[in-house]
Amino acid sequence: MSESSQYCYQYPHPAVTADVVLFTIREQCLQLLLVRRGNPPFAGCWALPGGFLDIDEDLEQCAARELAEETGVDDLYLEQLYTFGAPGRDPRERVISVAYFALAPAERLRPRAGDDAADTRWFPVGGLPELAFDHAEIIRVARERLIAKLDYSTIAFQLLPETFTLGELQRVYEILVDAEIDKRNFRKWALALEQIEETGELRRRGRHRPARVYRLTERDRITYLK
Repeated sequence: MSESSQYCYQYPHPAVTADVVLFTIREQCLQLLLVRRGNPPFAGCWALPGGFLDIDEDLEQCAARELAEETGVDDLYLEQLYTFGAPGRDPRERVISVAYFALAPAERLRPRAGDDAADTRWFPVGGLPELAFDHAEIIRVARERLIAKLDYSTIAFQLLPETFTLGELQRVYEILVDAEIDKRNFRKWALALEQIEETGELRRRGRHRPARVYRLTERDRITYLK
């Protein structure tokens, strides 16, 4: 921005932040990444990774930057979730937050605390600590969006490694909906999507028969395995 640029407004205007809800599956349950705040307000409390938008910054760039600075996690596909703007949600000033959410397999993620985050840690969605700001509400909306998208998208594939069996795919869906799914109907549905293909490999687990190994088609790998 040039030194001659000035902003003079008659009325007060809000600040903008971006927050990120990052889901993964660890220890056979859905978990998300939180940071412990190192600075006030809510110093020492757990919160979503996020921070203030720079004046010359795109919203998605802000979300990706804050996620990388506070947790060391980068190169993820971020989907805009919702805008949260209730008065009083931040004690510092009038702040509007644009929330994003992302999914990734646990083996791709090596979070580490950075910037103004005192710590970073995975928490089961069903066992979250007390959270700063209105982040409990943001997480609730993100979880509802994730479950709703299972009916019309293949968003769950973002939680899988590059290759997988149909049994592993089914287990991901069962964890997300927290319920058992009929094996035969699920496999028919998964194959009918025409978004997965056999690799020609077999994978054995325990004493069970070797299972066919699948991967996303080339077209869908571009979208879901960035």
